[in-house]
Amino acid sequence: MMSENSKAAATLDSGNSLPESKSTSEQEALAQATHRHYKGGLYRMLGVAKHSETLEPMVVYQHLWPHEPGFWVRPEEMFHGNLEDGRRRFTPL
Repeated sequence: MMSENSKAAATLDSGNSLPESKSTSEQEALAQATHRHYKGGLYRMLGVAKHSETLEPMVVYQHLWPHEPGFWVRPEEMFHGNLEDGRRRFTPL
């Protein structure tokens, strides 16, 4: 029997990931991206979830380019927040 976490991971993996190729071009990633990281990477915000213990809102997002695709979570306040120098961590596209 598949756990709820496994089901969620399978759902993300089955419908929201890029091919497991390291050769995804910037243009291909840009077509799916919703945000650009301050260091230049392209990401797609998938939604907002709640932390199971604290109920803190967490952004679920996918790294698209330039490295291997992967899923990540980050506190919503931090995802939408600014760096110490005032720049946005993730700029909406």
